[in-house]
Amino acid sequence: MKVIYIIFLLVLSGFSSLVNAALDPAKEMGMLAHKALYDIKLSTKKSSSNISNISGKMFYEWQPSCDAWISNHRFDMLYEYAQSPSVRVTSDFSTYESFDGKSFNFTLQRKRGGMVFEEVRGSANAGEKDYPDEVIYSIPKELVFNLPEGTLFPTAHTLAVLDKIKAGDKFYKATIFDGSDAKGPVDINSLILSNEAAYIPAIGNNKHINKDLIKAKGWNMRLAFFPLNDFEITPDYEMSMVFHENGVISDMDVDYGDFSVTQKLIAIEPLDDACLTDIDKE
Repeated sequence: MKVIYIIFLLVLSGFSSLVNAALDPAKEMGMLAHKALYDIKLSTKKSSSNISNISGKMFYEWQPSCDAWISNHRFDMLYEYAQSPSVRVTSDFSTYESFDGKSFNFTLQRKRGGMVFEEVRGSANAGEKDYPDEVIYSIPKELVFNLPEGTLFPTAHTLAVLDKIKAGDKFYKATIFDGSDAKGPVDINSLILSNEAAYIPAIGNNKHINKDLIKAKGWNMRLAFFPLNDFEITPDYEMSMVFHENGVISDMDVDYGDFSVTQKLIAIEPLDDACLTDIDKE
């Protein structure tokens, strides 16, 4: 009986992971779990800017678990200034976003010179019955934001953009909450530009880049980020990127007004579904 029970548990575990996987809309849309490393460099700056150079790395990881998408971002940046000492800033940012787009957990910690100078942590609900659409922070304490109806979390926004691309639309506006700071949701205007063939970075013989992940069709896009409660004509910042239909970003330029930085892909590899059992992986 014990052997039969163990077999039953193994079969049930495998069946459960398959059922959960089928509930993952990102997988249905063709998004692939992966981890990537980007090299960050200063690309342009205004003469009035005090920054003389920016350099660093960003590590990004995205994968589905049994009922949610998990993402991790790690930055290690060196900021050099014309009239003050250079500063090294590191950050760790993680999110957990449910497949149904109704719940979202986030945590962020930033350090300057090894000392913590910013920390946020909390959870959000959007469109969940019997719960208000809001963000509640545990750090900083007592910070709460109401979310407008239709607010999306990051992966849900990515899926919405993919829908617009497949429909042939060129423009998409949405309200997003990503938990990356204590400023609340933002409006993002997305402009979908050319999709002239599949974009493949000039990787040469770079063995750290999985070519299967970057050969998917890519689109040039430009995103503008506006504070939700600030009616400024100009955005806080803008982002140009090459976005692939499998969810990979292979090239990015972020314009902060006074300066811009590029993020170039230097390594990428696939990840297993975090929900898969060892038997599933075999």
